[in-house]
Amino acid sequence: MPAGLICSLVFAGMHNRRMPRILLIDDDEHLAAPLASYFARFDCALESATRPSEGLAKLRAGRYDAAILDVMLPEMDGFALCREIRKESDIPIVMLTARGDVMDRVVGLELGADDYLPKPFEPRELVARVQTILRRQRAPAPAAATQRRIFEGLSIDLDRREVLRQGERVELTGTEFELLALLADQPGKVWSRDDILNRLRGHEAELYTRAVDIVVSRLRKKLEPLDCIKTLRNAGYTLAVGKGPP
Repeated sequence: MPAGLICSLVFAGMHNRRMPRILLIDDDEHLAAPLASYFARFDCALESATRPSEGLAKLRAGRYDAAILDVMLPEMDGFALCREIRKESDIPIVMLTARGDVMDRVVGLELGADDYLPKPFEPRELVARVQTILRRQRAPAPAAATQRRIFEGLSIDLDRREVLRQGERVELTGTEFELLALLADQPGKVWSRDDILNRLRGHEAELYTRAVDIVVSRLRKKLEPLDCIKTLRNAGYTLAVGKGPP
């Protein structure tokens, strides 16, 4: 094949592939430009907003694949902003915490954030965190596996990433869906918190088992009135629900 044709095909493939769009909401006006240049090296388009109202308007008007929120913001803090976004969207969210306090992380995760990163941070680590949650969000189910898990009152479609609770669709974040899919893959198996963290995050980080408890609590609330995620003291979590019709 002629070299010119090969180059044309490669260029066409790059042109047709949509780069992930990330929205940074941070009032530090000097952060966005260099961070956008760094993200571009990893084929990610980083856009920015310095105020929550501007960020919310952009999220509503455009298609973004993930959002990065600073905790310290004008108008409303990052926690309130995360709460507002979660009312409308299950977009993956990474929180930037100024001090890295455990309480900041707990609050962010309780409100629906998918990950956190203390400031100051290394740009490469932020990119890695974003790439991880994007892969988790888009990861298809294994081809050989059954694409749907059916239980009493609960249906999990792995291809469409859709969950039905008693016939009603449940909106889950990417982390919540992956946790439920993990438990549903082997009902009755007890998963320790460390096992869950390792499976869901996919990379080493400073983690704490409280994060798993928070995500489980969020998931349980969304699955109510079903009571199918059981806690085994000092052991972990398991999905305890009967099989539904084939």
